[in-house]
Amino acid sequence: MSKVAWLFPGQGSQTVGMGSALASAEPAAKNVLLEADSALGFELSGLMAAGPEETLKLTEHTQPAILTHSIMVVRAYGGRLPRPDFAAGHSLGEYSALVAIGTLSFNDAVKTVRERGRAMQTAVPVGVGAMAAILGMSAADVEAACFEGAAKSGKIVVPANFNGPGQIVIAGHAEGVEAAMEAAKARGGRKMMKLPVSAPFHSPLMEPAQAHMAPILGGIAFAKPICPLVNNVDAAIMNEPGMLRDGLVRQISGAVRWEATLALLLDQGVTTFIELGPGKVLSGLAKRQAKEAGVEVSTINIGGPEDLAQLG
Repeated sequence: MSKVAWLFPGQGSQTVGMGSALASAEPAAKNVLLEADSALGFELSGLMAAGPEETLKLTEHTQPAILTHSIMVVRAYGGRLPRPDFAAGHSLGEYSALVAIGTLSFNDAVKTVRERGRAMQTAVPVGVGAMAAILGMSAADVEAACFEGAAKSGKIVVPANFNGPGQIVIAGHAEGVEAAMEAAKARGGRKMMKLPVSAPFHSPLMEPAQAHMAPILGGIAFAKPICPLVNNVDAAIMNEPGMLRDGLVRQISGAVRWEATLALLLDQGVTTFIELGPGKVLSGLAKRQAKEAGVEVSTINIGGPEDLAQLG
């Protein structure tokens, strides 16, 4: 039997104007914006609508903005969508997924991701860390390049995001990332590029942020979800509240295993992937990975009223 997965995007999909058409068209979505403003104590709604872009790109603002947009979509259109058999979110998107499937309250989640953004930004001074995308290499070769880069530089560098076949992001000290990029080039990597981020997310350098967030997450109520989550740090099916909380803690310094997450969903019989929130990155990755696996799937991305035509 065909199954459905709801997917929720992470950092990088933010744009000035995000959610504006949705808020204008759907009172339920507008109410989510008002809830976010009230919970955070400042007008996130105004920042999402009008920027400035440099302020929206600050991690402490980006994370609640993307979460808010995704939950605006869920509240406005969730009842018109096929019910999920599974949910999954890319890094930050896991919070959106847990709100959507009833594990976290939106109020708790939006305040927590703002604090998560602050903690991740302050864990490493600006300029000390870096991230880079490595394209056209196997996971094993990227891991080997990171090992060589760490040995040569004496600094930390590790795979941080396994986004899809031949699409891997590395993170760590700036010197370690540079050395790993050189090693990847020597191993035949097709393309290496530094990413415009301000911290080395999903690397051991994020351990101070993880330690900061653990007691905060420990003080939040987690409920039983309406469907299982495939969490991105383990790429495993989870539905027990304590395990879901633990996954959010460990993902801060752990790699995002998105390729394995999609592989598990495909293995579970998912043939419809619905991305809820800003952008189309995750639906694109799902379509590409399914094609390489020889599986026919349908993908839908819903970010606003202009996308409803996809529902038929």
